[in-house]
Amino acid sequence: MELTAVLTHAEEGGFVAFNPETGTTTQGETVEEAVAHLKEATALYLSEFPMPATGHPFITMFTVLASADA
Repeated sequence: MELTAVLTHAEEGGFVAFNPETGTTTQGETVEEAVAHLKEATALYLSEFPMPATGHPFITMFTVLASADA
């Protein structure tokens, strides 16, 4: 099953990793560690709450101008 990992910088350092399909969230000091933790957390979630494979996720980005940018 192919799922999505969204990573952002954590305020305290390292990275926060989020999987939007399941809602699982975790963190790690490096990108690799954060993704490894997310894989583990998501596998545990799916062992309790199975979901059907729905194909490849589709990711896109968009820009919102803040009032200071306008």
